[in-house]
Amino acid sequence: MGNAKNIPVKNTLLLPYQAAWVRDTSRLKIAEKSRQIGWTWASGYGLVSRKSLRDAKLDAWVSSRDEIQARLFLEDCKAFAKLLNTAAKDLGEQVIDDKGNTAFVLSLANGLRIHSMSSNPDAQAGKRGDRDLDEFALHPDPRKLYAIAYPGITWGGILEIFSTHRGSANYFNGLIREIKEKGNPKGWSLHRVTLQDALDQGFLYKLQSKLPADDERQAMDEAAYFDFIRKGAPDEESFLQEYMCIPADDAAAFIEWGLIDACCTAEGEAWELTLEQAASREIYGGLDIGRHHDLTSFTAVEKVAGLRPVRKRIDLQGLPFSQQEAILYPWFEVCKRVCIDATGLGMQFAERGQERFGKYKIEPITFTGGMKEELAYPVRMAFEDRSVRIPFTDDKLKTDIRAIRKEVTASGNVRFAADRGQNGHADRFWGVALALHAAKSAGGFTFTPRPAGRRSRKTERSVQ
Repeated sequence: MGNAKNIPVKNTLLLPYQAAWVRDTSRLKIAEKSRQIGWTWASGYGLVSRKSLRDAKLDAWVSSRDEIQARLFLEDCKAFAKLLNTAAKDLGEQVIDDKGNTAFVLSLANGLRIHSMSSNPDAQAGKRGDRDLDEFALHPDPRKLYAIAYPGITWGGILEIFSTHRGSANYFNGLIREIKEKGNPKGWSLHRVTLQDALDQGFLYKLQSKLPADDERQAMDEAAYFDFIRKGAPDEESFLQEYMCIPADDAAAFIEWGLIDACCTAEGEAWELTLEQAASREIYGGLDIGRHHDLTSFTAVEKVAGLRPVRKRIDLQGLPFSQQEAILYPWFEVCKRVCIDATGLGMQFAERGQERFGKYKIEPITFTGGMKEELAYPVRMAFEDRSVRIPFTDDKLKTDIRAIRKEVTASGNVRFAADRGQNGHADRFWGVALALHAAKSAGGFTFTPRPAGRRSRKTERSVQ
């Protein structure tokens, strides 16, 4: 089945890059890797095979991105224990310290245990044994996680870190650069596997053996699959970071990846409201208008307990305004206030909204340079103090937020720009910015734009 050309040796459980990681017994191991190439799965196999040995002495502590991933990791470990004919018992979720931190625990026949935890760094404190830090760069505070986990191998064990990159400013990239550029003072054993590396070593064959017979990827060879993944990425920068181990340049970004990831919901966490649910909440909306080339992007945020979680996102493209209104007006109805991009095509949309819902509820916003500055800085402040929440699964929104760049013109004026991608001009960013702007009337950020030609800016928080 499938059209892969690189065929691994028959009945091979691990591909070469997976086997190299499992067989590496270095005290410190680190890997920069492509997304979704079976690394966590192989790491689980390696951990079970080490910990089930008769002379193994120390437990293992695994830190995953969130609780769902922690549970899935332990399920993989259970499957590997069965494969290796090792008796193992799933002890379920256990409290592991006096602070109330919990882990999913697998007990092996020799008495050792594998503890699979979510991302809380404090859960690593005071524990001895092997450490596996999965998707390290995506943890809210990788530096703190490393600082707490590293002492745990003082009395023995292996520290394994593996991750896809998440921006050039991330501590994970700092460790990689320290290895490559500063002589590797910590003594890491470095592994690097891009999507191309994985394809060269038989990844597509393995993938096609698991896919349904009618999946479109069955007809692809490695070159076609590589192009398929590349075209499906939100933009080239995302593809290079997610699949080719090239971190995005945070120096050019207005909001870096670390801030974005820290404000995401947990994977699997419910975030979206229905219209009926939203009607009883304090909801505010933001709408960036587009028709042909750009998107119409609507975001609704809730004002609750000092937070601004996103509760609804709607993207529309190529629809007549009458159809856009039919889709969006029910959400305008439940919002306390909606700020609408009234630049160009949006002017008529905003006017019709005011006629329908009133001038207090619908506020037209004209996108001048100063107004964009007033809108953009509160978004960054919200990410910096983690008062905003965005859906973990909304990669297009995250990419649009990351795409915004602050540029200073020759005359000293600030402008906010983004390259036009497959889905507009960072329209989703401005939808979020307008929603936060709509919500600020009852307390929040007020930004005072700097006078034209000057190179300083002043920000203040309004207290209402």
